[in-house]
Amino acid sequence: MGQVTIYLDNDIESKMIAAAKSANLSKSKWIASVIQEKVANDWPQSVHEMAGAWGDFPSAEQIRSEDGFDAERESL
Repeated sequence: MGQVTIYLDNDIESKMIAAAKSANLSKSKWIASVIQEKVANDWPQSVHEMAGAWGDFPSAEQIRSEDGFDAERESL
């Protein structure tokens, strides 16, 4: 497992400590979780949970059905 040394100003460090405490994580585990979120190749779980949240939002087919046809391009 790799180790990284970081330098934070006092204000950022205070905010990081508070965030780690509120998540019941050590500072190291909290920082690792933030990095993991930033390098993940998938949408966060909170985004997946929002799927279908807007019942009155039109489907892609409904949106596309109102599209007109493109005009023919002029030849060059």
